[in-house]
Amino acid sequence: MAYVAVSGGEEAIAASIQLLDYYRSGTEKDLELEAIAEKFSLLVDKVMSESGLYAKQYAALALKQCEGSAEEAVFLLRAYRSTLKRSHYTNTVTTDEMRVVRRISAAFKDIPGGQMLGATYDYTHRLIHFERENEDAGELHRLFQHILEEQIPAAPKAYHRVSDMLRVEGLMDTYPEDNTPPYDVTENLLEFPAPRSARLQTMTRADTGFLSGLSYSVLRGFGQVHPTVGELRSGYVSLEVAYPGMENESIYLGEILLTEVETFHSASDKDQLKLASGYGAVFGRNENKAIAMAVIDRELEQGGDYAAQDQEFVLMHGDCLEMNGFISHLKLPHYVTFQSKLDAVRKTRRKQEHGTD
Repeated sequence: MAYVAVSGGEEAIAASIQLLDYYRSGTEKDLELEAIAEKFSLLVDKVMSESGLYAKQYAALALKQCEGSAEEAVFLLRAYRSTLKRSHYTNTVTTDEMRVVRRISAAFKDIPGGQMLGATYDYTHRLIHFERENEDAGELHRLFQHILEEQIPAAPKAYHRVSDMLRVEGLMDTYPEDNTPPYDVTENLLEFPAPRSARLQTMTRADTGFLSGLSYSVLRGFGQVHPTVGELRSGYVSLEVAYPGMENESIYLGEILLTEVETFHSASDKDQLKLASGYGAVFGRNENKAIAMAVIDRELEQGGDYAAQDQEFVLMHGDCLEMNGFISHLKLPHYVTFQSKLDAVRKTRRKQEHGTD
């Protein structure tokens, strides 16, 4: 459905598309993809997560093409992703072996391996630094390259999970072992009740704002109140695929940046003999989304009458592409349906004016 029914519609659409380039032509300065990928890395990570495609350069290109609209960039990446051939499945990633760059716990002050603040805006003053308007990007880059060259790289360190301490004491509820292959929501229709693998996969691709809003509703009392972040970690994990024809041999493909969160919740049983947990994992540095995902994971497992506990409500309304597509479609012509509504109103008014039922 489009505006081609209007006289001159095709020419108007072509001109409208050309106007998009006009809005991008406001300056002779250009944005290099590397600059977008590195200096807007949090936005790039958000787009990669919601599109389900880990490709920083393509995410940067999509953002450049659509004037920085995250929703439109996700649309572009999802469309491109659908054209890619799936040749291999990677081996299961073990995040216990993550090359950690940030790791904190809100549950314990002292945790095995220690807390690592890493890079975060949590402790900044939220003041605009106006001097950065004329910042020398080259000098900044050279400064940190020099710092990195002087440092001796430490060997990757494996960090045990905070929740493992509680499981040893029998204080943490556990999920039963399930060797069923993960449900792939990109190749299969989502059915309810959905298995946990489908729920987690759907949420990691869901709109960040949607998940955050649902998680906020839980904190305000519409669900299990105030979970605790047992552990939040960001870092790099290795991807490998099985070597063809050779058992127990793998080919190293590279590494990707993940944020992983485990939250602790009050157990559902009235005796409170154990704590329950929620889990979230997303591409890149996107802590709020990972936390929100972990909170909603527990709510869906718990079930109940609130929105965050309803599988169909959460999983069918959080997809960034579908959500924005449905809202955007309201801009398209609805001439026939609106005229039928208008005719019904006029007909009712005429009956009332003539005193008839």
